[in-house]
Amino acid sequence: MPVRPAVSEAELEAHLHGICFKTGPPRLIGVELEWLLHDTRHPRCPVAPDRLHEAADALRALPLTSPLTFEPGGQLELSSLPATSLTECVEAMSADLALVRPALLARGLGMAGHGHNPWHAPRRVLHDPRYDAMEAYFDRWGSAGRHMMCATASVQVCVDAGHEEPGPLGLGRRWLLAHLLGAVLTAAFANSPTSEGCPTGYRSTRQAVWSRMDPDRTLAPPQGSGPRDAWTRYALDAPVMCVRTENGSWDAPEGLTFREWIRTGTPRPPTKEDLDYHVTTLFPPVRPRGHLELRMIDAQPGDAGWVVPLAVTAALFDDPEATERAYRLVKPLAETAGQRPAPRNPLWRRAARRALTDPELHTAAVGCFAAAQEALPRLGASPRVRAAVAEFAERYVARGRCPADDYLDAPRAAEHALVPEKESP
Repeated sequence: MPVRPAVSEAELEAHLHGICFKTGPPRLIGVELEWLLHDTRHPRCPVAPDRLHEAADALRALPLTSPLTFEPGGQLELSSLPATSLTECVEAMSADLALVRPALLARGLGMAGHGHNPWHAPRRVLHDPRYDAMEAYFDRWGSAGRHMMCATASVQVCVDAGHEEPGPLGLGRRWLLAHLLGAVLTAAFANSPTSEGCPTGYRSTRQAVWSRMDPDRTLAPPQGSGPRDAWTRYALDAPVMCVRTENGSWDAPEGLTFREWIRTGTPRPPTKEDLDYHVTTLFPPVRPRGHLELRMIDAQPGDAGWVVPLAVTAALFDDPEATERAYRLVKPLAETAGQRPAPRNPLWRRAARRALTDPELHTAAVGCFAAAQEALPRLGASPRVRAAVAEFAERYVARGRCPADDYLDAPRAAEHALVPEKESP
């Protein structure tokens, strides 16, 4: 690793301000999809690591437009390139999935959309210095970190940060909207009610896992100040997970915050590159990466279940009328949330456990979905996308249900939890 010059605390604060919130009129949308991989004939049995590695090599040879990576437990992740419209984003990701699915099926592997692995205990198949350090770090708080790394999957929607002016599409409003709407999205798309074959008492076990991890890097920043200042303090005051080295382990002194690392220069002076890497080890429910990365949505069932959370979120953030309606619907939820940050406040806990059986969250979800449905034609959404959102709203939201309820209602549903829809061995 090349040696780079150390920088001052002021320079690093300015660097965070510049890279984490790139403002302007919202115009780009993106999505990151994670999937659990399983054997199509024996879905309950863990897939051998060598099969996962062989599959990864085959997928990387495909002409995909989306970058493809694998998570520590072997979860597949596709990250779309920034798209200028919802339709462009959906079409690009659908085209990539049309290549990935048959390539996996040819190797006896299928893709399943669940927020948390319903059958297998966490098992890491990727071993490198980053994940070794991450596992050791999170083990200080119990087993939740291993579940997060190896057993969870999500639909992460990325929206522009917004412009500097106040109003529905301004940065300050979008930052607050993301943290309140996040609980509604968690509840509406909850899809992880089981772990190792047993109900957990949560409809989103994935969200419950996140709420049990290191609070200094998984809770939302305080909402009392502007997004830039709040995030800068949050990032610099978070403990360092690892100090990268050329050789050996990437251990960091326990309790060392990045700000203390800057001030002490120990174990070596940090650089801008170290700060950029440090930010990738922070996992709040809304993470600024130039854009806003919404990280609270469970992976969804079916071949195209991911389209609905993407479309709804895009509509509620990028159509001014829908954004204003959504903000008015979720603003009263701030009182329920209280002073504790997401996802450890009462609102987010209710979203993870009760989902849309919670009357307050149900009312907000019904209104938000209605606003999104009205906005989708204005965004140029295709008839197929609009139909998928309407079907989801009728099947789940209007009835106070979420995908997790399908599994909880069916006595034998868990036996088939990993069998993908519309696929065969």
